[in-house]
Amino acid sequence: MFRLILTALALCSVLGSRADRPATDVYRSGDAGYACFRIPAIVRAADGALLAFAEARRDGVADKGDIDLVVRRSTNNGRTWGELIVVWDDGENTCGNPAPVVVRETGRIVLLACWNRGGDHERDIEAGRAADTRRVYSLCSDDNGVTWSRPAEITSAVKRPEWTWYATGPCHAIQKARSPHKGRLVVPANHKWVEEDGTIASASHLIWSDDAGATWQLGAVSQPGGNESTVAELSDGKLMLNMRHYDRADSLRLCAVSADGGATWKETWEETQLIEPRCQGSLLSYTPAGDKPHALLFSNPRSRKRENLTIGISRDNGRTWNRFVGVWPGRAAYSDLVCLPDGSVGVLYENGDPGGKEALYRRITFEVVSAARLFDRPN
Repeated sequence: MFRLILTALALCSVLGSRADRPATDVYRSGDAGYACFRIPAIVRAADGALLAFAEARRDGVADKGDIDLVVRRSTNNGRTWGELIVVWDDGENTCGNPAPVVVRETGRIVLLACWNRGGDHERDIEAGRAADTRRVYSLCSDDNGVTWSRPAEITSAVKRPEWTWYATGPCHAIQKARSPHKGRLVVPANHKWVEEDGTIASASHLIWSDDAGATWQLGAVSQPGGNESTVAELSDGKLMLNMRHYDRADSLRLCAVSADGGATWKETWEETQLIEPRCQGSLLSYTPAGDKPHALLFSNPRSRKRENLTIGISRDNGRTWNRFVGVWPGRAAYSDLVCLPDGSVGVLYENGDPGGKEALYRRITFEVVSAARLFDRPN
């Protein structure tokens, strides 16, 4: 299998050098007294501002401890960024996994996120032996991300009692633009539970709202094996969920398609065209200026290591991926994608330098990739 992947890679077009493209570091280790920033998510607000979300980790790169949810805004398509805004700070506890979506009809930004006690480690939450569990919350902004509501807990509506760990996204969520269920807010998520033999199992799922985020309900659950996930609407109104693989022995993605707005899966498969080092990725329906979907884009580290941040392009609703555009060849991890008004795409991604784990997550960068580069068109 791996030999076939290498052959496919050799045949694909993987392009990219950063020198001739605009890139700005949005978050850097040490900013505002935080040791590390991780877990990027990005959306474009109704007033055109870009909102770059992240987890601001007070004490280091670890996934536990004092972690705040923050955002920075750009009003010039990512050339410069405003002051850091703290969206959610619960003392020494963990607030993170941002999954934002903009409601077209009102401009309200709905943000789903997760919480756990700062002293609880993920492995203990997974095993059900932590002091508390993982909880799910909804926040919103009615002024394009400048101020935010208090978090409202929705755990009981979207998490089954037997699930232990739970995570929204992390990446942007979506609002369906076509039937069925036009207007529905759809958020990708994942969860874990303890099997009868004591092993930890993982799966991905969707949650949705048909009332602009006022109430939420649980949607389709994937077959075991899915982990952090990302969703996009296809040109025929179906939903595609693209998932990180939980199996450490696998370096491929998992995919599922729903034809009923996320209630059930019509088909699922292991995506052999998209390789990964077991890392989060971002799926985007490319719709410049609100047009009909022109392509499906996917960003992740295209490697067996966390490096080589790349955007894949599919022109047939994700059935084939035969063009890959390089963004950053060095060390890189989580990312998210957003359409820009001129047809270019913004990518917000973790990247770093040679060295240990702290060096890998040195910064979160925003970079613009032109439509000409994505689709191999002359400027």
